[in-house]
Amino acid sequence: MTTKRKILRSASVVALVTVVSRICGYVRDQRVAFLLGTSPAADALVLAFRIPNLIRRMTGEGSFAASFVPIFTDYMRNEPPQRTWTFAQRVFWDMAAVLAVITVVAVLFSRQLIASLTFLGGNHARWDLAVYLNHLIFPAVFFIGLAAVATAILHSFQVFALPAATPVFFNLALIACSFGIVYEPIVRWAPERFRSPAVALAVGILAGGVIQFAIQVPALVRRGMRFAATVSTSDPGVRKVARLMVPSFFGHGVYQINLFVDTIFAASSRMPTGSIMSLYVADRVMQLVLGSYAIAMSTALLPAMSHQMAAGKWEDVKHTFGFSLRIVSFITIPAAVGLILLRHPIIQVLFQHGQFATESTTLTSRALLYYSLGLPAFAAIKLITPMYYSTQDTWTPAWVGLCALILNVGLNVSLMYLFGQALLNGSPALASAVSAYMNFGLLFWLFRRRYGRLGMRRVTAALARMAASAAVMATVCWVAMRRLPFAMNGHLLAQAGWLAVVIAACVGVYFSLAWALRCEELGDFFLLLKRAEPAAESLAGSAL
Repeated sequence: MTTKRKILRSASVVALVTVVSRICGYVRDQRVAFLLGTSPAADALVLAFRIPNLIRRMTGEGSFAASFVPIFTDYMRNEPPQRTWTFAQRVFWDMAAVLAVITVVAVLFSRQLIASLTFLGGNHARWDLAVYLNHLIFPAVFFIGLAAVATAILHSFQVFALPAATPVFFNLALIACSFGIVYEPIVRWAPERFRSPAVALAVGILAGGVIQFAIQVPALVRRGMRFAATVSTSDPGVRKVARLMVPSFFGHGVYQINLFVDTIFAASSRMPTGSIMSLYVADRVMQLVLGSYAIAMSTALLPAMSHQMAAGKWEDVKHTFGFSLRIVSFITIPAAVGLILLRHPIIQVLFQHGQFATESTTLTSRALLYYSLGLPAFAAIKLITPMYYSTQDTWTPAWVGLCALILNVGLNVSLMYLFGQALLNGSPALASAVSAYMNFGLLFWLFRRRYGRLGMRRVTAALARMAASAAVMATVCWVAMRRLPFAMNGHLLAQAGWLAVVIAACVGVYFSLAWALRCEELGDFFLLLKRAEPAAESLAGSAL
């Protein structure tokens, strides 16, 4: 089996389970929106969850794996099993010790932590609830971090289904806590002034973090992992992981860090109430595409590239990157166009229920507009960073990520003070989108300068065909939304039906044009889907 087919098979496994996870994530977010809308309590929950979620998303999307997998695969190829597993155990327990210290400090200093996120102003009365929620949520970081170690080990063995399924259980825990039969008894335990469904959702986050780690333990034990406590800071392999880990967290997770910065600016008194929640929901909608394909490909790329580098197949690494960029762009370019044009009806159909009112939809669709502009760049960053990490270079993406972060902060300040009246809560999203393009462009330029051509003529030609197909699709979408009676029909099922018809028509137009223009990526995309079908049953079994 060629490397290309291996990557497609691995990516299809991750994509299939990730789609299930994103669907559960939508149900989770819809329940949160239903219960809290874009109220102060919703902002407090998102704010308290932002740092744990930052760690969860960064580790879950490969930041820890970027430093661990290349070294662990080298141990697997060149060291006896006993030494390999001793190294893994030391990394596990060292990580546990660090996470324990971080968790205790964050819980003890919750008020100072929340204050550091809201220094730009706003209604500080609501942040008292955020402090209380942080006490409940932050211990989840300990288990989420250990789950990341387990995931990285399993990825090294080319096991992708079970780690990809762990967010499903995380989401199910939150969904369970969103129903009255569960959350009402939990809320009664809270102090009277903090009695809100947000408290039960915070408990659900903690339970979900525990489950994410626990369900991976049996798979680790079957492959030889033992959990004998062996803390060591002198092991050469552990030291190497530590040296690579700090920059990899920053370089690989710059998108999540920028979201964190966006949250700080969204808490400003210059922003409308509900801005934090609106940015969170807009990001979650975009993540359905970003997570299903870009992160799936990125997850499969790092082990493949690491093995290629260990075997000295440098040209294969370049070819793998070009192929991955083409197939992910084939999905993200039309997806970005569709989200931009259909942002309001999508948010209305998915979330406008209960406490999530018309004003909430307007706020969220504005943020989704600007996040969607950056979707192709967000996806491309996920693909180019594994190429650096496969060479055990984590510092270059970190320095480039720092430049992107500085640009994001500068744009946030400029847009908020100069164009705040026009952009409102869209300014943080626009800042993140612009900084993402700079991030990818600089990473690409540096890699090409150091290691030579990356075969971009073929990629550029493919992107031109995709852009032409997407432009025609956009025209069809715009005409359809003007002709169909979506806005006049107030019934949810009718609105959902009209929206589904428009999306299906747009997908049909795009695929037809891609076929007419002989886009090679169309065949690769269907191969990706075909690879996922035979794995469906085994995925369900391994996830459960």
